[in-house]
Amino acid sequence: MILKPDHDGIFTISFLLLPEYAMVGLLSAIEPLRVANRFAGREIFRWQLLSDDGESVNACNQLAIQQTQSIQDVETPKNLFVCASFNPEKYINETTLSWLKKLYRKGSVLGAMDTGCYVLAAANLLRNQRFTLHWEAVPAFQEDNPGVEISNELFEIDKNLITCAGGTAAIDMMLHIIQAEFGHDLAINVCEQFIQSGIRQKSAKQRIGLAARLKIHHPRLLKVLAKMEANIENPLSPSELAEHAHLSVRQLERLFRSHLDKSPTGYYMQIRLERAQQLLRESHLSVAEIGIACGFSSAPHFTRSYRNQFQLSPSEDR
Repeated sequence: MILKPDHDGIFTISFLLLPEYAMVGLLSAIEPLRVANRFAGREIFRWQLLSDDGESVNACNQLAIQQTQSIQDVETPKNLFVCASFNPEKYINETTLSWLKKLYRKGSVLGAMDTGCYVLAAANLLRNQRFTLHWEAVPAFQEDNPGVEISNELFEIDKNLITCAGGTAAIDMMLHIIQAEFGHDLAINVCEQFIQSGIRQKSAKQRIGLAARLKIHHPRLLKVLAKMEANIENPLSPSELAEHAHLSVRQLERLFRSHLDKSPTGYYMQIRLERAQQLLRESHLSVAEIGIACGFSSAPHFTRSYRNQFQLSPSEDR
């Protein structure tokens, strides 16, 4: 059993909404529960929306669902997901953190969708646990929370912790839960209602593969590109990259010019600066720390390179 049932055997799932949460993730989590009730012919799931003060919460699309209750006015939730997206740290407060710690002590199943892990981390509830979050938020989260174990999977279930990358991955997470609690047939019936060809496993990739994303199919070039993305803080030299793909430096240069119209060094600089921009906007690291995290040993070199790429300095962009 993954979730904890109420006394009447029904599973109530609570969603704590932070301002700017992603509505697509919330609805992708709730709709499979609604359809499961329909096919079961009875209520097997309930859900409720919570906020700090009971007021409705604007999602990042500026829409709000009105049926929201205060965390202080509900019975202790047995199954709770923190739903966040943009700027999660901006909306963390001590009242909510204390409440989450109380739920943890009482043995509730806690979860997070998209960037809800920021709240669980602030409550110190991610210790020695494997979890996931939206791929775009991973670099900033890792820099802010060194030593944590983040997976790149669609969702993770570890003891009393359930985390999901958000978006439509919430459908797959809930289908997995439905299957675990009520069997394969019900999960498949629910899946088909969403015009899906199957239930994605949690190990499915969050991002489109490099080949599809860049429209590149040369295996050795893809190998180099993946190596670059995995080595942002300590960039490799062209000779090291070429050796990794069993190419000469000249062959590597020709491949990059032919497929990307850039030199290996120029492309590597681009992805390092894109990572720096992401960290500037989503982390609390200083400009100097971000420069180091993106492979720049010199602050002036970082600033100059950043300005050349984005036409403004790192400080101005932040």
